Amino acid sequence: MSLLTAFVRKCLGLLVTFLFVVLTVIVMIPLLPLALLKLLLPFSPWRVLCNGWLDWLASHWMDANARHQSLLLPTKLNLDLVDGLSVDDWYMMIANHQSWVDILVLLRIFNRRIPYLKFFLKQSLIWVPLLGLAWWALEFPFMRRYSKAEIAKNPSLKGKDIEKTREACEKFRHNPVTIINFLEGTRFTLQKYEQQKSVYKYLLMPKAGGLAFTLAAMDGQLHSLLDVTIYYPQGRPSYWEYACGRVKEINVHVRQLPIPQEMLGDYSDDAEFRNYFQAWVNKIWQEKDALLEQLHTSR
Repeated sequence: MSLLTAFVRKCLGLLVTFLFVVLTVIVMIPLLPLALLKLLLPFSPWRVLCNGWLDWLASHWMDANARHQSLLLPTKLNLDLVDGLSVDDWYMMIANHQSWVDILVLLRIFNRRIPYLKFFLKQSLIWVPLLGLAWWALEFPFMRRYSKAEIAKNPSLKGKDIEKTREACEKFRHNPVTIINFLEGTRFTLQKYEQQKSVYKYLLMPKAGGLAFTLAAMDGQLHSLLDVTIYYPQGRPSYWEYACGRVKEINVHVRQLPIPQEMLGDYSDDAEFRNYFQAWVNKIWQEKDALLEQLHTSR
C-alpha cells in the first residue's frame, strides 16, 4: 500500500468517525429532553407516546449513518434476506458476534425493515455520560448477571436476573420491537475459542439462558426468530478497518424460524426443559457453523 493510499484511507476513517459523532450529537439535542420528560412523567400513556418519538429519532439517526456509510465506504454488502418482514411485528434476533462492525452492519441492514433493534446491556453502562440516559430512554434493557458464587453467598439473589428480564420485556409489549441476543456472549477471538474448547469450527459455544428467559418473559409475543449469520471474507475487521474502507465485502444471511410454544418454559428450575431448549439452540448453531464452513470453502 502506498503512502498516499494509506493517508487517504486514514482521512476516510476520520471523516466517517466524525460524521458518526456529529450525527449522534445532533440527535441528542431532542432526545435528551424527551428522555428527561419521560423520567419525570412516568405515566404509561405518556411513556408509550415518548417511546414512539424516541424510536423515530433513533431510526432517522441510523438512516443518516447508513447513508454516509453507503456513500463513502466501498464495502459491498451481499445480503440473503427473507421476505415479509415488517416494522409492525415483534422479533427475536440472534447472530454470531465477531466485531463491533457487526452492530453497525445489523443497524444499517435492518433499519426500517423491522422495529429498531434493542440490545441487552451491562448494568454499569447506564452511567456512561449522555449515552446511558439515551439507552435508558430507548428502553435498552440493563442487566446484571449474578454468578453462582454470588448466589451461594447471598441466596436472595437467585432469580433476580429473571425478574429483571421480565421487567425489561414488559416495556416491549406496547411498541413493536426487535430484541437481539448475541448467543456467544462475547466477540469471537481465537484465544476465547481455545479457552472454551468449542465444539464448533467457526463459533464460540452458545449461551441459551438469556434467550430462554427473554422468550418466556415475552410470553409468546415474540413468535418469530431471525437467525443472522455474518461472514467477513477478508477476516474479522476492526471498526477502524471498516471506517477506513479496508473491508471489501460482508456477507449477511438471514433466515426466519418459528418459535414453538414448547420453547417457553422454566429454564432455571426445569432440568428437562433446559436440556430440550439447549438442544434446540445447539441445532441452530450447528447449522450456522455449517453455513460458515460453506462460505469459507467457496471463497
